[in-house]
Amino acid sequence: MRKNYHDPTLKIFSLNSNQPLAQKIAENVGTKLGKCAVRQFSDGEIQINLEESVRGDHIYLIQSTSDPVNTHLMELLIMIDALKRASAKTINIVIPYYGYARQDRTAKPHEPITAKLVANLLQKAGATRVLTLDLHSIQVQGFFDIPVDNLFTMPLFAEYYQTNGYCGEDLVVVSPKNSGVRRARELSHYLETTMAIVDQRSQEEKNGLDYLIGDVYGKVCIVIDDIINTGVTLATAVKVLAANGAREIYVAASHGLFSENAKEILAKVPINKICVTDSVWVPDENKPDNLEVITCSDLLAEGITHIHERISMSPLMKWGK
Repeated sequence: MRKNYHDPTLKIFSLNSNQPLAQKIAENVGTKLGKCAVRQFSDGEIQINLEESVRGDHIYLIQSTSDPVNTHLMELLIMIDALKRASAKTINIVIPYYGYARQDRTAKPHEPITAKLVANLLQKAGATRVLTLDLHSIQVQGFFDIPVDNLFTMPLFAEYYQTNGYCGEDLVVVSPKNSGVRRARELSHYLETTMAIVDQRSQEEKNGLDYLIGDVYGKVCIVIDDIINTGVTLATAVKVLAANGAREIYVAASHGLFSENAKEILAKVPINKICVTDSVWVPDENKPDNLEVITCSDLLAEGITHIHERISMSPLMKWGK
């Protein structure tokens, strides 16, 4: 943590989605959160008031578009407009979790590409740059016509597991679905171990069985994913691993949403520990009992200072060895 950031034109503001993370980021940068008021009228309308001048300043606005997604998205759009009308020089939006990123293509006829729509809205409102964390689909960067920096959490998890002695031949890194192979491969490189894949059938293919590609018998498994939402995909993967003789099963994910009945679903399968970052704020009653949270505040704070001081972002984006 820096004692005091020297440039008064750098200002960090936070909306309502994840105040604890925003406070940590500001402390790591070496400044305080800017003053603003966010309230809702009785009919749900959002009103935002800036309580300090931002004229000519470089603003870093922190907001995850997590549950309630649409409320937090509207807060973000309204705050961007407020900053633009208050003559902020740049409006850099820091989105630790980018909601709607899973809707990145037309998978079925007549479906919208909502991730692109959100990108359009943010740009139209007046955002000048985006800093985010582990986008569900990296191609979402291409939906913007402004700079987008997508930082990776994989080094954070690698450091966590290395510090706790999880590496070597006794360990297997597992992707819980085919689409997560790259993520699992990179963590396996960090930890110098093998990997496996759980080939899960889609809802349309549930007449077939989910099966395992790789050997986990007698091994310690780390299942790595980007998002834990309802926990159903993860629970299915854990069941497959247990059925194939895994000795211990650990789970890691960049964004722990834990919506609906995720806590109860995950409690029914043999998971030793679940590890997520604090990119999303989750109420205590929704958190699994075996949850451990590691902070992404240092990484995002470094991203902010690199952008503001015009330092290359490349060292923060190294993924794999």
